[in-house]
Amino acid sequence: MGQTVWRHYDRDQLNQQLNLRARTPEHEAFFARWADEGRQVRAEFPGAKLDLAYGATASETLDYFPAETPAAPLVVFIHGGYWQSLDKADFDSFAWGLSRAGLAYASVNYTLAPAARVPEMVEQVRTALRYLYESSGDLGFDRTRLVVSGHSAGAHLASMAGLTDWSARGLPADLLKAVISVSGLYELEPLLQSYQQSVLQLDQTQVAEISPQRLIESLPHAAAPPFLCAVGSTEPDEFLEQQRLFLDAWTAKGFVGEGLIMEGDHHFNVVERLGRPGDALFERMAALARG
Repeated sequence: MGQTVWRHYDRDQLNQQLNLRARTPEHEAFFARWADEGRQVRAEFPGAKLDLAYGATASETLDYFPAETPAAPLVVFIHGGYWQSLDKADFDSFAWGLSRAGLAYASVNYTLAPAARVPEMVEQVRTALRYLYESSGDLGFDRTRLVVSGHSAGAHLASMAGLTDWSARGLPADLLKAVISVSGLYELEPLLQSYQQSVLQLDQTQVAEISPQRLIESLPHAAAPPFLCAVGSTEPDEFLEQQRLFLDAWTAKGFVGEGLIMEGDHHFNVVERLGRPGDALFERMAALARG
C-alpha cells in the first residue's frame, strides 16, 4: 500500500473509488441509450422549447418542457459527467414522466472542463436558475415551486445552488423549494489527489469555496432548502460516505435533509429513477416540488 492521500486510501485506491466508468463497464450502453431517448423526446414533445440561451456563452443553454397542466411546479436537472462530459439532451427523456405527473422540466447545460473551471460552472447554474425564475411567466410554470436536481457532478452543482444565499443576489431567499442530489460529491478535496485533477485543475482555495460540506455552517437558516440525497447501494464507499457526512452535518445544523440508499443500483442506473413515476425517489421529488 502506498502513502495515504485521502481517508484511508492511497492514490491508486482513491482513483478506484472515483473512476466510475472503470467500475461500471456497461456505462457506454447507458450513454448511448440516453442520447437516443433524448433525441426522440426533443423531436416529439409538444410545446418543448429547446436550446434557450440563459447566458453569454454558447454552452449556457437549457431545454424546457411544459407540464400537461398549467402553472405547474418546475424541476430543473443538472447533468453529470465529472464536469467534463455529457449533455442536457441526454436527460430530456425525464420530461415525459414529469409532465404526466404535473411537473414542468428543464435540463441545463454548462461549460465543461477544461474550457471552464468548476467555480465558473457553479456560477452558470446560478445564472440558469435566475433566468428560469425571471422567465416563468413566458414559460408558464409556477416560480414559487422551483426544485433543482442533479446527478454526480450535476448533484454537486445543484447542491451549490441550494447553498446559495439568493437574497444576497436580489432574489427570494427561498427561491429553491428543495434540492435533489443523486450520487453527489460534497467534499472536493479528494479530487486534488486523483486522476481527475489533470483536467479539473482545482486548487485549495477553490475546494474551500465550492465544497458543499464546508459551506453548511455559514449558510443562513432562511436560505436552507430541504435536501433529498440519494445514492446507489453498489456505488463506491466514498460516495456513500460523502452523502452520510453531508446529511449528518446538514441536519445537525437544524436543516431538513433526507438520505436514500437505492438498493442494487450503481452510479449510472440510479439517476434514471428521476424520470420514473411510481419510483420512491421520483415520488419524493414530486412531493417536494408540489410543496
